[in-house]
Amino acid sequence: MDKDDVIDTLNTLIETSKDGEHGFTACAEHVRSATVRQIFAARAMECREGALELQRLVREYGGKAEDEGSVAGAMHRGWVSVKGTLAGYTDLAMLEECERGEDAALARYRKALQQELPADVLLVVQRQMSGVQRNHDQIRRLRDEARQHEHGG
Repeated sequence: MDKDDVIDTLNTLIETSKDGEHGFTACAEHVRSATVRQIFAARAMECREGALELQRLVREYGGKAEDEGSVAGAMHRGWVSVKGTLAGYTDLAMLEECERGEDAALARYRKALQQELPADVLLVVQRQMSGVQRNHDQIRRLRDEARQHEHGG
């Protein structure tokens, strides 16, 4: 795999992290549950740190690091596209949005891991993906709990 391919792969993951950061930040501002708010805020921070780590790698490989989420990120990655619409959302709906966002992120990380990445890059991508998986599972558990509450379970 040549340097340009490594840089492209990393930049895609940076966009994914940035989209996640924006999505979780937006949801944290509107969610009612303090517990869920803290989890979303922590996840937004992890996405930001993940992006910074990937940006450093891109620079080490001589590339120009992506600094934004994707232009179409909100719509194409399952993230809520208009912040204003969140105000009317239930916590359950926001958990579902975030789970969809994490599904999209996992798919991108899996795709990146199918490339022949250099060892140093591979380690970072694997570590970040296991974090995304852990968060995805946590959000799914919260979503299941929220569903039970909403249906009087």
